[in-house]
Amino acid sequence: MRGEPSCPRCAGRVRAPGLFSDTWQCDRHGAVHPMQPVLPPSVEALGVAVVRSQVPVWLPWPLPVGWLYTGIAHVGDDVSGARATAVACSGPAPLGGFGELVLVAEELGVGLGARYAGLPGPDPGDSVGLYKPADAKLMAAGRPTPMFHVPDAPADRAVFVGEARGLWIWAIAWPEQSALVMYDELVLTDLREAGAELDLLPCGALSPRLLG
Repeated sequence: MRGEPSCPRCAGRVRAPGLFSDTWQCDRHGAVHPMQPVLPPSVEALGVAVVRSQVPVWLPWPLPVGWLYTGIAHVGDDVSGARATAVACSGPAPLGGFGELVLVAEELGVGLGARYAGLPGPDPGDSVGLYKPADAKLMAAGRPTPMFHVPDAPADRAVFVGEARGLWIWAIAWPEQSALVMYDELVLTDLREAGAELDLLPCGALSPRLLG
């Protein structure tokens, strides 16, 4: 059974627009874009999310050896389209064991990235600074993208944030040591531009990180 939309910042219940408000409402955070229920990973479900997204749908492509696509979450409704996306993938961690990575693209103030990062949010605040040296760099849609480590994240994960195409881009890795993938010339593709290559995407089981 399909679940109900929720708040992207706290996962709480939201009220749909109605007689007294033309926006979705969270009792805790006020007006929000609704987060839609997470669906099991499949090429078909991903294709639907990609088509309706107003923001990038970032994924390392090609995926690191042995890694799988493990789900997508998005924030927005049928009127606005997706204003934030979170794509999960998982596979062998650089130092052994199992690693997971969630990549979030979002408009200012949505708060989905901060939620997965374990931060109060909605935005990264002082973690991103024009005069700070980048802690890592990746390629996002062919452009070098500085990424800044967020020091106040919970100890079980590593969080990096930057800006790409005028939007926040978050990279959250579990466990913390899996962040080494950020230093390995990670190349991200916006899946809205992937075309038929989407059919080649290897899928795994749904990541529980997207449900957190």
